[in-house]
Amino acid sequence: MNLNKILDPVLLRSFVAVVDSGSFTRAAESTHLTQSTVSQQVRKLESQLECELLHRKGRYVTATLEGERVLSYARRILQLMNEAIAQTSLSAEQQKIRLGVPEDFATHAIMPTLHAFSSAYPGIRLEVKSGMCSDIWREFQNNELDLALVKQRPGSQPGLSHWPEPLCWIDALHSNNLDQHPVPLVSFPIGGLYRNEMAHTFDSLGRSWRLAYVSTSLSGVCCAVESGLGISLLPRRLVTAQHRILDERDGLPSVPDMEVTLHAQSKLSALSRTLAEQLIQTCDRIFEREM
Repeated sequence: MNLNKILDPVLLRSFVAVVDSGSFTRAAESTHLTQSTVSQQVRKLESQLECELLHRKGRYVTATLEGERVLSYARRILQLMNEAIAQTSLSAEQQKIRLGVPEDFATHAIMPTLHAFSSAYPGIRLEVKSGMCSDIWREFQNNELDLALVKQRPGSQPGLSHWPEPLCWIDALHSNNLDQHPVPLVSFPIGGLYRNEMAHTFDSLGRSWRLAYVSTSLSGVCCAVESGLGISLLPRRLVTAQHRILDERDGLPSVPDMEVTLHAQSKLSALSRTLAEQLIQTCDRIFEREM
């Protein structure tokens, strides 16, 4: 016998079907093939193995001694193939989860949650992108992200869950940049959060202003304010001991809250939904502390 022969799983499946059903007719029904096709496939398998696999006499078709030996291997081969297909399909669905988050959430806020998720599911490739919310939202709309945590106008886009994000004006603890003309502002680039609100506020107050520091980095913006380079508008939860909150008593109006919303694509894998639930629980804790 040629040991380099490769057994065709299609032939093995027909052979197993015949033995299990005891009939070529019933095997044809279970495999959705014609009876003649099933018979031809079994004959081809017997030709490859150079032995008879079935007793064809009598009311029922039964396996010969050689057929019983082959049957055991055939079942194992088909089972392994089914497992391989199932695992490949599972991996294709769940092997990568793409998450977009604002930079202030990509630090200490949700890192423990992401680390715990990755540790619990080591076979999953979690891809996290942090950056400006406008960029994250655009990628989510282009189906380049499975989950997106973004800041938006309250109620502008429905999501899985949302939380209020109170804003406040901040200056350095020992600075008074409101006395400068024009007023120096610390901001994100065009399209960044709060930049339009800052410009609109000072325009409406009739106060001239200038951009003293522009950065895509949240930490850069916070440090610039701490250093006294200018005033900024940021979430209240990001205020540090080196910041001073400005309000109506300083001549600055309050700004409506923003909203942090978790968005998800309509079709999610089971583990993507699990991650979404964990992120919701984490955000519940984060914003509960701020209330």
